[in-house]
Amino acid sequence: MPSVAGKVALVTGASSGIGLATAEALAQQGARVALVARSTDKLIAAAERIGAQAIALTADLTAPGAVARALEQTEEQLGPVDILMANAGLYLAGDVADTDPAAMDRVLAINVNSVLQLVRAALPGMIARGGGDILVTSSVAGHQAIHWEPVYSASKHAIQAFVHGLRQQVGSQNIRAMAIAPGVVLNDLWGISDPVEIDRKAQAGEGLRSEDVAEAALFMLTRPRNVTIRDLVMLPRAQPI
Repeated sequence: MPSVAGKVALVTGASSGIGLATAEALAQQGARVALVARSTDKLIAAAERIGAQAIALTADLTAPGAVARALEQTEEQLGPVDILMANAGLYLAGDVADTDPAAMDRVLAINVNSVLQLVRAALPGMIARGGGDILVTSSVAGHQAIHWEPVYSASKHAIQAFVHGLRQQVGSQNIRAMAIAPGVVLNDLWGISDPVEIDRKAQAGEGLRSEDVAEAALFMLTRPRNVTIRDLVMLPRAQPI
């Protein structure tokens, strides 16, 4: 089967959770990985743990010029980007009438706009080199409107629309655009960091481990080039949606 060995991957939201787990999985399979996130200390620790094939790039992707700098630094230090995993995201639940408008803006800025900007920045190089992979972390909330998180659901519906349209534009250029859509993941985004609690909930089928999602992401990225996994929706066994 195709391999990620020797490829360059840029992973956002890589200081914890799905992003970190996927960066680790890619590196274990021989990829060189740029870890991008806002938390410098966590990023450095993660890159040191992964080893020489990883670099840490601190960036707030909502800041002007941050996306372009992250891509430039990756290419300067590792080489042209073969795999872009746009994973950085924020979660927001609650009734719309009670939601802080500034919080809405932050969620849309990182969950939607930063993804669009990253893809826009990476595409010309992929097109010029004749191929690449774009994998976006969506959510089951992008496939059905979940009433306790309507703003978050809206952001992920936007991502689904973007990835589907993008795929149709770039597929003939050997670029795959894919979305992975998990349900509850037992990580910092959901406020869960205790390993004992993660194990308990995972064994009860109440949540996915970040590593579960990373394994699925690696599966998507290692299909033969004629295959695009357009959407991969994965849920904890007992999640009642």
